[in-house]
Amino acid sequence: QVQLVESGGGLVQAGGSLRLSCAASGRTFSWYAMGWFRQAPGKEREFVASISRSGGSTYYADSVKGRFTISRDNAKNTVYLQMNSLKPEDTAVYYCAADRVIGGMDYTNYDYWGQGTQVTVSS
Repeated sequence: QVQLVESGGGLVQAGGSLRLSCAASGRTFSWYAMGWFRQAPGKEREFVASISRSGGSTYYADSVKGRFTISRDNAKNTVYLQMNSLKPEDTAVYYCAADRVIGGMDYTNYDYWGQGTQVTVSS
C-alpha cells in the first residue's frame, strides 16, 4: 500500500504560480512512477504530467507543456508540480497518483491516489 497526500493548492490570480507537493508513505517511493491528474467540475479526469521512477523521464499534457514542471525527490518521498503562468482553465482538483509498473498518461494504470488539492485560478 502507498498513501499519498497532496498539498499546496489554493487561490491564485491568472499569471501566477503554485507548487503542489505529494508526500508518499508506506512503500519504497522510488519503486513507483508518479503522475499528476486534474478534474474540473463536470469534466473527465485528465492527465497533467508524469515522471519515471528515477525522474529521468517526464511527460506533459500539451495544455501545460512549457508552463508546468514535474519533479521528484526520492530521498524525501515527494513528487512536485510547479505550475507557472496559470490560467483560469487550470482550475481543478489536482490529484497525484502512483503506479508500480508504467505510469504515463492513462489514469487506469495508476493503483494509488491521493485525496486531491483544489487549485483555483481567477481571471
